Amino acid sequence: MKNTIGLLLVMAFLTSCNDKNNQETASIRKDIEGTWRLISAEITEKDSTFSTFDPKTKMIKIINDSHFAFFNHDLNNGKKEDALFFGGGGKYTLKDSTYTENLEYFNNRDWENSKFDFTVKIKNDTLIQKGVEKIEKLRINRIIIEKYVREK
Repeated sequence: MKNTIGLLLVMAFLTSCNDKNNQETASIRKDIEGTWRLISAEITEKDSTFSTFDPKTKMIKIINDSHFAFFNHDLNNGKKEDALFFGGGGKYTLKDSTYTENLEYFNNRDWENSKFDFTVKIKNDTLIQKGVEKIEKLRINRIIIEKYVREK
């Protein structure tokens, strides 16, 4: 009898922990969905850290319940020497604060079919994602930190 009660208490505790984790993931998923504008970006490769954010461009990321997409373009309507446009997207998964992008589409095709794991944090209207971009065939192995603000 004592063992049965103990087993029931352990099962109830584990179920409540699982429910709490599911609720937290659902809350993060709801919070992460939307349109985000990049406000800062940095890369760390080996011993060097540098900003990759260019205020002469605009990058947005759109996240819905299953997919993400990002677009970056210059602010001169493509009419000057610094004309720029790139974009990509694919499916993602979110478990707790682990956000995993499966890059299915990208204008640089060598990046396609890559998977990137990030830790995400949302504070008010700011999304911070930190993770490793690693593509062995391109010899890319770097830590990135990107900050986005929610578009209204």
